[in-house]
Formats: sequence, structure tokens, C-alpha cells
Amino acid sequence: MKEQLRACILKGIEGCFADGTLTSGEVPAITVEKPAHPEHGDFATNVAMQMAKPERKSPRAIADIIVNKLAGSSELIDKLEIAGPGFINFFIKDSAWRRTLVEIDRAGGDYGRSTVGAGRKVQVEFVSANPTGPLHIGHGRGAATGDAVASLLEAAGFDVQREYYINDAGNQMNTLGLSGLLRYRQLLGEEVAFPENCYQGDYIKEIARDAITKYGDRFLKVPQEEGVAFFSKMGGDLILKGIDEDLQSFGVRLDHWFSEQSLFDDGKVASAIAEMQEKGLIYEQDGALWFRTTDYGDDKDRVVVRSNGVTTYFASDIAYHREKFARGFDWVIDVWGADHHGYIPRLKGIVQGLGRNPDDLGIILVQLVSLLRDGVPVAMSTRSGEFVTLKEVVDEVGRDAARFFFLMRRSDSQLDFDLELAKRQSTDNPVYYVQYAHARIKSIFETARERGFQPAFQDVRLELLESADDISLIKKLSAYPEILEAAALNFEPHRITYYLQELAGEFHSFYNKSRVITEEPALTQARLFLLHCAAVTIKNALTVLGISAPERM
Repeated sequence: MKEQLRACILKGIEGCFADGTLTSGEVPAITVEKPAHPEHGDFATNVAMQMAKPERKSPRAIADIIVNKLAGSSELIDKLEIAGPGFINFFIKDSAWRRTLVEIDRAGGDYGRSTVGAGRKVQVEFVSANPTGPLHIGHGRGAATGDAVASLLEAAGFDVQREYYINDAGNQMNTLGLSGLLRYRQLLGEEVAFPENCYQGDYIKEIARDAITKYGDRFLKVPQEEGVAFFSKMGGDLILKGIDEDLQSFGVRLDHWFSEQSLFDDGKVASAIAEMQEKGLIYEQDGALWFRTTDYGDDKDRVVVRSNGVTTYFASDIAYHREKFARGFDWVIDVWGADHHGYIPRLKGIVQGLGRNPDDLGIILVQLVSLLRDGVPVAMSTRSGEFVTLKEVVDEVGRDAARFFFLMRRSDSQLDFDLELAKRQSTDNPVYYVQYAHARIKSIFETARERGFQPAFQDVRLELLESADDISLIKKLSAYPEILEAAALNFEPHRITYYLQELAGEFHSFYNKSRVITEEPALTQARLFLLHCAAVTIKNALTVLGISAPERM
């Protein structure tokens, strides 16, 4: 609707230049927004205010000229008003709103999708938890966010790849190996002190038990270094397998798993450092190598290789992002925990150092999750026996509720996740409220068939949808494509959960006020068609979030 209105306004302005009432020939970018108050119309533009300076006229005078040109010239516009310093308010004809239903029915499962991405290649890298333990609920929020952003971008016409970066190089893997070996030795009867810096979870004991089942006491007889290496590899593989299973159960699809260790094995870390040195972006000082991140807004330069020759995580980041762009991605998006906020300037510096626009790297920060049970905080400790892992949360509340709750707020804002609310089958539960709207529509169709109505959507008399509630629901349906596109381009899946709750509310209000199955067959068919379009829209919006649209509840 906004695009149609922009085209109409542009045509009107060009007509004003053609008839000489406006003379500068300067047409600004036409912004069309929804007014804060419905009584001010369906849409408004400030184009007259933008044109005041080049035209050397007051904004209201220009608005008056444009309004006179547009009045009665469009099948779209019912009424125009000039407000305030020169805003033009537009009231759209009901017939134009009703045409949206035809578009929804024609598009079906593609309603809302666009081609704004024009096939640009995008990589979304998310979760990327160290393979040293199971996924916790913080990882779950990152997984839901990354997966939903990827789906939104696909719906907006981008060519998207989902990737998990496996942090399988560095000291944490040696710590995992030592943890597994020590538990193994303990389970076989040795008196072994277990250091506090080793991984404490019961999953380490499970890894040790698995090793005993398969290999007996073999690793009691090998040098510790060999045992650590074995348990690092075995433990990492088992944990990664569990992570993959948890993500699949959570409905997360990954296209590629990328090993950090492969960057070292293939010489890509060394070659990336050499390239940056040649560009003068990495320099040597006190026996260490430093990246000039202060050139890109960081508070200090960062060590890439320590004086003892050991590389830092930053070295891997340089090689990894260089490798991403080498694979041909136009846009690279990283989903990180909010504690990585300080990393943004240095990562942008890497991208610039690679000769790319820093905006070719997008960063999504994901804040912490507070787990509640009926409003009471749950202790975030595996020793307490309370739910902390992603798997435990999904097992208790279900995939749909978990995903919806993780996506209900901006990713960079704190999230309270109430387990009992997520399970509640009432309108207090937002995911139930939305899914129930879809199921309720399907039940209305069943009732219609039982009463002898066979929904047939050819030659529907849309003009019968004339009540304020009819038009209000249609307006809400028409907003979906714009909301979907904005959610994709701004990496904000919470816009869809907000929209779904508003749409469900609009439907429930409509249903409570308006009879769908009436004594008038033509009106019944028209209202069934309206609800059919509502169901299509609800299902499309839920699907893009990876959430089901049940037909019965």
C-alpha cells in the first residue's frame, strides 16, 4: 500500500511541475508513514515540508498544491487533509484495502515475501558455542535469533547460508581433554584431584564412562599428553554431536559447520597475518604482533600473536572473516553474546583491513536470559537440578513455545523466560494466543462445512466487507509484507512476534463482534475469505519464525 501511495504522490508532484505550479524540479525521497493517531488517516507524508526550501514556498502552500492535484485523481485515495506545519494525511478507500485480500490469496505461502535481497549472498553465523559442554538457554536464545534472522533474510530474497563456527582450537579443548581423562581415571578407581578450572558437569563423567565401555583401562597406561589429546577429540566429538541433536530438536537448520582448527591446519591463520603485515595493519612490538585496531575506533591495539608465539582468538577471527568473504558472501552476519560488544570495532577493523566496507559485516548482540517459574527466578546451576540446558527447556515447554519466547523481545534486551507461562494453555501465553487464533479459524471452516457452506473463493463479493471490523482486520493483514521486510533488514525477528500478537488480537476482536456464518450466503463467503487470508498470514508469519500453525488445539 505504501509503495502504491508513493507512486501516486510522485505522479501528483510531477503533474505540479508540468502545470507550472511547482518549478524547482526537485523531488525528495518520498517518505510515507502511519500517523500516531488513526483519526489522522491511514498514512501521512512530510514531502511538502521537504520541498519548501527549493520551492521557496511555505510547506502548507506546497501541501495545498499537491492535495489539489491529487484530489479525485486516484482509485486509492478517499480523502486528503493538511495537518500541522504541512503534513499531508491520506485516507485510503475501503475498496483499495479489500484488494489486499486478493493479493494474499493469490500469493498463498509466499505472501509477505519480497525480492529486496536480489539474491545477494549472506552468511549468518550463530550459536558457535565451544564444544566443551551442552547448550544452555543463553545459547538457545542465540540459536532462535540466528535461525529466525536467516529465515527472514531468505523471505526477503537473499541467498542465505547458516553456519556454526566450531571453536575446536585453543586451551579450552585441552581443558576438556584433561577433564575427561581425570574423570576416567577416577571412575577406574584412582585417587585424582580434580582442579576447579576443569569442566565440572556430569556430562564429563558420561564421556569418561563411554570411554571405559569402549576402551577399558587403556588410557591408564599412556602418557598424560596422549590421554588428554584423546579425550579432547572424543569429548569434543560427542559434545558436538549432542549440540547438533539439540539444535535439530529445536528446529534449527545449519548448512555448514566450520572448524577453527582447520584455519591452522590449512595455513590460513598464518597467511592472513602475513597479508595484514604487508598492508601495515599488523606490527611487531615487544616480541608480539599487534593489529592496529585503534585506527578503526577500538580503545587500544590488540595482540594477534603473543611474544611466546601463541596466537590469540583475534588471529583466528582475522583468518575466519577473511575466509568468509573469500567464499563469496556479500554480507556476513555474526550473532554474539552481549558481552562481546567491545569486539565490534576490532571486527569492523578486520573487514576494512580486508578492503571491504565495514557495513559488509553485521553484528547481532544477544542479551542474557533470566529463567523464571511462575515469576520466581530459577537458580542457574546444574547442581541445583533445575532446568538450565536448552534441551531441558525444550523438553518441558516444547519447541514452539521456546522459540516464540526467545524471540519476543529485542535480542539486545534482557529476556525473562517464564517456564510455567510458556506451558499455560490460556490467552496469557502469547504463543498459545497466536496459535489458537489459527486453530480457531480452521474450526470456523469446519463449522461452515457442517452447516452446508462449501467455501468457494471465486467471485467473492468483497464489497460486502464494509464494517469497521472487517476493514480493521484487512488493514492489519496488509501490514505484514512491510513488517517482514523491516524485520529482515534490521535483524529484528521480535517485530514478527509483536505483529502476530496484534494480528491475533485483531482477529479475536473481529470474531467476538462479527458473525462469520450468516443467513446471507454471499456475506458468509466474503467473511470466510477474509478469515482464510488471516489464516494464511498467521501461518506464514509463524513459519518464518520456525513455529508451527496447528489446525486443532
